[in-house]
Amino acid sequence: MTHPSGSGAPGPTHTRAQSPQSGQPQPGQHCVASFDDYAGAQRLVDRMSDGGFPVQYLRIVGDDLRTVEHVTGRMTKARAALVGAGSGAWFGLLIGLLLSIFAVGPMWLWVWLIATAIGAFWGAVFGFVAHWSTGGERDFSSIKSLVAQRYDVYVPTEYADAAARFVQSVQPGRSAPAG
Repeated sequence: MTHPSGSGAPGPTHTRAQSPQSGQPQPGQHCVASFDDYAGAQRLVDRMSDGGFPVQYLRIVGDDLRTVEHVTGRMTKARAALVGAGSGAWFGLLIGLLLSIFAVGPMWLWVWLIATAIGAFWGAVFGFVAHWSTGGERDFSSIKSLVAQRYDVYVPTEYADAAARFVQSVQPGRSAPAG
């Protein structure tokens, strides 16, 4: 795509002070839309990509980050051993697969089964011991995630007018641009 001015000049280049990896708004950047959830910002970028916009210049920036920990259940010694047995079985299956290369005839199936059983046993032992060693300090399992309060879509100022036409058809949940 050509430069938005129509000059055919290549798009802007990023200097060290204007790194696209940085999460902070940089000079020469324009916020074209803000969303309450990441899915809304993703839909806008997808729509812009489908419309031929040079999306390599876009940035989705999450503001007001916080960690959310969703407690999924109680962790007992038996559950820790069961979870350890499951992961140990997968590891044993992988080792069995590698060792079955050297098995002759139908022995490969026995190699898989024995390696899986040994992996499950030792996984259960390590899972139990790991949970027991905490002394009941963390008797629950959880999933942590990082979420933002707001997601802003930034574009270099040269592309702001071209980006504005894509923002018109955004779903509800979009607020006015922050800057």
